[in-house]
Amino acid sequence: MVPPLTSEPPPHGLDNRMKRENFGSRTAVIFALAGSAIGLGNIWRFPYMVGEYGGAAFILVYIIATIVISLPIFMAECIIGRGSGHNAFGAVKTLARPKSRWRILGVISVLTPLIIVSYYGVVGGWSLDFLFKSCGLYFVKSSPEDISGAFSGLISQTWKPIIWHTLFLLASISVVAGGVKSGIEKFSKIAIPVLFLMIVFITAYSLTLPGAKEGVEYLVKPDWAKLTPKSCAYALGQSFFSLSLGMGIIITYSSYMKREENMLVTGVGTVVADLLFAILSGFAIMPAVFAAGIEPSAGAGLIFQTLPFTFSSMAGSMPLVSSVVAILFFATILVAALTSAVSLLEVGVAWLVEEKGLSRRRACAFIFLSTWLLGVLASLSYGPLSGFKILGNVIFDFLDKLSSNLLLTAGACMVVLFVGWRMRKDAVRAEFTNGGVKKKNAACFEVLYFLIKYVAPVGVVVIFITNFL
Repeated sequence: MVPPLTSEPPPHGLDNRMKRENFGSRTAVIFALAGSAIGLGNIWRFPYMVGEYGGAAFILVYIIATIVISLPIFMAECIIGRGSGHNAFGAVKTLARPKSRWRILGVISVLTPLIIVSYYGVVGGWSLDFLFKSCGLYFVKSSPEDISGAFSGLISQTWKPIIWHTLFLLASISVVAGGVKSGIEKFSKIAIPVLFLMIVFITAYSLTLPGAKEGVEYLVKPDWAKLTPKSCAYALGQSFFSLSLGMGIIITYSSYMKREENMLVTGVGTVVADLLFAILSGFAIMPAVFAAGIEPSAGAGLIFQTLPFTFSSMAGSMPLVSSVVAILFFATILVAALTSAVSLLEVGVAWLVEEKGLSRRRACAFIFLSTWLLGVLASLSYGPLSGFKILGNVIFDFLDKLSSNLLLTAGACMVVLFVGWRMRKDAVRAEFTNGGVKKKNAACFEVLYFLIKYVAPVGVVVIFITNFL
């Protein structure tokens, strides 16, 4: 039987908290969690998903799905993480029986982020390359033909993408090596405000472009004819992936919460920050896309293949401004990628430190080396290893589909089943309400518990099925 969770942590959780760092404040927790959520999924994936699946109608479903399904899953992960006071693997081991089959959830929660960060580091490397190109005024001075081939020319090379991938991972792991308070917390407190300032600036500029009005209308006027079951399912999936659900990050970060923290306020704060940044990203990108006469449903290539044409087209009348915006844009992508990579790496590092007894520095070295090697293979899959396929996919695409389509959904499904069906209801209530101290949490507990137990599992299954259609 799962040990009851009361207003005080269980003895094993208490002992563990005495040995490990915790976030210093609620603001620090929200910034760190927001950093894990705000990433390439917001800047890169969200705008092109909006473009492909219905504009404002997609955004509306996305917001509803976030509140009704993704937030309850987020809360379920917080309950596991803070309730145990352990890393993603140790949390499940602590709350379930020592040899329970539920420990597979802990395995998935550690394995998934390590796979993701390996190829995520490759994409982060691409953003580094494009940032340096922007600083060198490449998109202002180059011909349309050169800009068109910049992305494919980069990813097909052997050494250059690997060098960028290495630098990106080194920057990310150096933050994690600093620890929870001196590394992750300090970095998040700087990175998140900077991210919002940059995206607000880009949005303000994008809205002043000739023809931007059409892009704004695309984002605020729902086209209900495009609201199909498929687009709704993708909106749900985008909400799910945007909040970093099912990959052990929320469990790990919430285990660093202090016992007196209100997890509902923390969760809502994180969700609001993530939604706001995603919507700002849409308003930063879509008006510019329409102003440049680019097709809004350009797909996954929107950031690295299509938007550079926007900077080039703006250069004629405003070369200096265009250069500054290009630099800010790719700097925003880079910082967003870094905040997410840090959280992904921390899951594996926390596991090695707490379960295997390694020092944080040795754990960081091990995680860096393993994810770097897998990332190298992912990078080469668009170059020398392009002919090597796994189930018909190059290595990069295979890792992406394995983690996004299978492991993430499996992990999230197990989380809500564990909290909703395996843990005792009174234990869940005690953790969510801080032993009954948080009256507002207690007032909405029954609704949250219903969503976790019955609605969220259905949502995860819908995402899973949609991924294979």
